[in-house]
Amino acid sequence: MRVDFDTKLDRVLGDRSTKALRKAFDMETVGDLLRHYPRRLDDRGQLTDFGNLEIGEHVTVLARVVSMSESTYKPKSGGRLATRTEITVTDGQHKLLLTFFRQPWKKGQLQHGTIGLFSGKVNLFRKQRQLLQPTCDVLGSGTDIGEFEDETDRMRRWWPIYPANASVSSKMLMDSVALVIDAIGDVPDPLPVELRAELGFLPLSQALRQVHQPADPSEWQAACSRLRFDEAFVVQTVLAQRRHLMRSLPAIPRPVTHDGLRARFDAAMPFTLTAGQLQVAAEIEHDLARSHPMHRLLQGEVGSGKTVVALRAMLQVIDNGGQAALLAPTEVLAAQHHRSIVALLGSMAEGGMLGGDLDGTRVVLLTGSTPTPRRRQALLDAASGAAGIVLGTHALLEDVVQFAELGLVVVDEQHRFGVEQRAALTAKAGLTPPHVLVMTATPIPRTVAMTVFGDLDVSTLRELPRGRAPIQSNVVPVAERPDWLARAWQRVREEVAKGHQAYVVCPRIGGEPESAMQDSPADESETAARRPPLAVADVAADLVGGALAGLRVFMVHGRLPSEEKDDLMRRFAAGDIDVLVATTVIEVGVDVPNATLMVVMDAERFGVSQLHQLRGRIGRGSAPGLCLLVTESPDGTPSRARLDKVAATSDGFDLAQIDLESRREGDVLGANQSGRRSSLQLLSVLRDEEVIAQARRLAEAVVSTDPLLDSHPLLADEVERLSHSEQASYLEKS
Repeated sequence: MRVDFDTKLDRVLGDRSTKALRKAFDMETVGDLLRHYPRRLDDRGQLTDFGNLEIGEHVTVLARVVSMSESTYKPKSGGRLATRTEITVTDGQHKLLLTFFRQPWKKGQLQHGTIGLFSGKVNLFRKQRQLLQPTCDVLGSGTDIGEFEDETDRMRRWWPIYPANASVSSKMLMDSVALVIDAIGDVPDPLPVELRAELGFLPLSQALRQVHQPADPSEWQAACSRLRFDEAFVVQTVLAQRRHLMRSLPAIPRPVTHDGLRARFDAAMPFTLTAGQLQVAAEIEHDLARSHPMHRLLQGEVGSGKTVVALRAMLQVIDNGGQAALLAPTEVLAAQHHRSIVALLGSMAEGGMLGGDLDGTRVVLLTGSTPTPRRRQALLDAASGAAGIVLGTHALLEDVVQFAELGLVVVDEQHRFGVEQRAALTAKAGLTPPHVLVMTATPIPRTVAMTVFGDLDVSTLRELPRGRAPIQSNVVPVAERPDWLARAWQRVREEVAKGHQAYVVCPRIGGEPESAMQDSPADESETAARRPPLAVADVAADLVGGALAGLRVFMVHGRLPSEEKDDLMRRFAAGDIDVLVATTVIEVGVDVPNATLMVVMDAERFGVSQLHQLRGRIGRGSAPGLCLLVTESPDGTPSRARLDKVAATSDGFDLAQIDLESRREGDVLGANQSGRRSSLQLLSVLRDEEVIAQARRLAEAVVSTDPLLDSHPLLADEVERLSHSEQASYLEKS
């Protein structure tokens, strides 16, 4: 029977295998199976005689199981008991021990009499040779190993090792692939012939055969190169089409005027823009003046001045009769933006109001907790056009919020919003799409920017404004040096005595059920037996009654009423609070130049980028900043190593790369959070920058001459498949 990619697996495989593959990997078709690529090759070599087993040698043996035992042990890292399974096998003359940790199912797989191939590295345990965690391929059962020698003679040397699990083994996947790969004919190749020739790639049919049944590693690598590029090319074609579509949509041009609010703001600005700000501002000015919508990502180092750049863009739109809306993820951040913009504009933010600028505009704030009279006035100002700048949280997305002429949408900390939420705000512009500027203070490595945000033009701010003091960071290892924590609180007192202020950051608020507590990104072995994360309420109480007694210590967190949070932040900014004990509610947007010290409790429970964001709240004035990362993680553990790297550099782009390297592919693409596997099997957003860049360039060339892919129907089919795949949710982040 001849099959193709769309053939259902149950037409080729048995019901049992089909059900197992469907349950384990959501496979339905032959294409799903053939796209489940091996993650590596295993060198089985030649069968090794039991009498010639050399310590340290990697061997493959044919043997029969003669006994099995199981015991438990307590891991050195602590935590619950783990299982150790020992299987003894024989070749008829000698015995060999197979040892497995945390694989209790092996006792069911390798029962007495089971005959199989076992591969691994030989070592010595209690004067007995053993294979530790060997790979196992069951051939059958019986008493005579000789019955299986003919099969092993035909055994290929290089075996593909597939992503597998307890119910579907790598061997089962290999056998299933063998059944379909001989039945499938020539696979239609979506890669344009001219590109395949230019790049020197294998035809798709040959690449599929070689990736699953390679004669040697060079064949496998050649196949992987072809298939890895395919994944990058289809993704980049989708993104190129989106960029082409954006360029084809109409928008109202908003060019620079030389006698409007933006010009007056520039003339009154009490500081000089950095070279980076000027460059990014020029890119945005150019975009806003065009007749199709701007769709730009502005990523910037913590404290690099993104808000000022965004404000100048808003004023440019207002000067051309439009309005700007800024969407922020939290009320604290929205309120901070409101205070900052009103302060920067002065009387220009009070257009038409008593004492305000007659030629100015209005800046209004709209959140879920805005009092009813103020909310009613804000809605009226937005709908009438009196408010040129409308700031808010998710409350801006409500149907009741209307604009006279929405010309620019600014989304701050864009990764906290879904594509539907951003679309709901841009839809308020009516039939003509607004310009869109999305901002993030979390630097994005180039590979992620090209893939996850590939349909956006990207501007980057790395330079900090002149006069900013450096921030020193130190790890406080309380497990080894408990006295250092007392010194940390002493440093807080010293800073307050100088007239400065401090933050103390904790992982949680307090009062949550233990099941709701979020743990750190540290590895499981470090967190299994640890205490709950420190809470704001507990730490604040301890400090008020102990190390910081006599100081003005207050706490702020997400559960407080909005007005109380806003009042606390105003008082802290005014210098009426010495120490603010907080959760990550202060992570972004909080700007208090007098705050010079931050103590992060349980620092190992925060991510690398999050720690960098937090410490960006200090050192925002002329006085130097100090960030103390308090941790119980012992030296030499992965989480301690992450903290050491954070302390060693203040470059957010370097830290973003470190953060990226410490995460899994699914975390980067959002597949882990969605519960689905990523549609990328061979391509790594973490490693394959050159492949992604090449695919982006070539995809742009194809789409520029054939936007709808009419001349490339097979590529169009692959694009359609990816665009409608639930596994491609990472493409919807932008």
